[in-house]
Amino acid sequence: MFAVIKTGGKQYKVAANDVITIERLEGEVGDVIAFDQVLMLGGDTVTIGSPVVAGATVAGELVEQARGPKVISFKKRRRQNSKRKKGHRQDLTIVRITEILTGGKKPSGAKAAKPAAVAAAAAAGVVAAAAKGGAVDQSNLSLIAGIGPTIEKKLRAAGISNWSEIAAWGEADIAKWDEELKLRGRITREEWVEQAKELLAGKPPRAKADQAELASGKDL
Repeated sequence: MFAVIKTGGKQYKVAANDVITIERLEGEVGDVIAFDQVLMLGGDTVTIGSPVVAGATVAGELVEQARGPKVISFKKRRRQNSKRKKGHRQDLTIVRITEILTGGKKPSGAKAAKPAAVAAAAAAGVVAAAAKGGAVDQSNLSLIAGIGPTIEKKLRAAGISNWSEIAAWGEADIAKWDEELKLRGRITREEWVEQAKELLAGKPPRAKADQAELASGKDL
């Protein structure tokens, strides 16, 4: 089952467990967001709203408050000694769709189910970290040193959302993503694949280990 929703003046086709990037909505990470402007429902039968489908709601979980890439606006008036340069980064919200509801039902507040591959890796590879009392979120790509907000947004837009996917990259995958996302060799240079494997094995993020080493003044 899928739905077409409207938010921020744009329309999105969504299904359960889809992750979408939309115009900024107020809220904190983990909050439940309800979209009541449902323009169409699809599946075994198709229901088209006029303009919205009565009693239909799409619920989602707020994953991250992010910002888009910088856009430069430059205006110059010839022979008027006048020019103006402005930069802009759009505020965005990343939402994981949890439920498509009909008949006036209210969101249950349940979290979206993670893909099977992620769940299996979490059960097998993160046991050590969980045993130490540390809750591990495989979708936190920023724990890999070298992945900042801008690169993380590029990866998520390309459908890369967890450590397991990065850890499984081979040489062909590295070359593909390096070219498509214009990463200029950062994947190999900063050892993203090795870092992802270390995180899955329960090791601390390299950036945090480096900070601890600097603070102690000793080699860890």
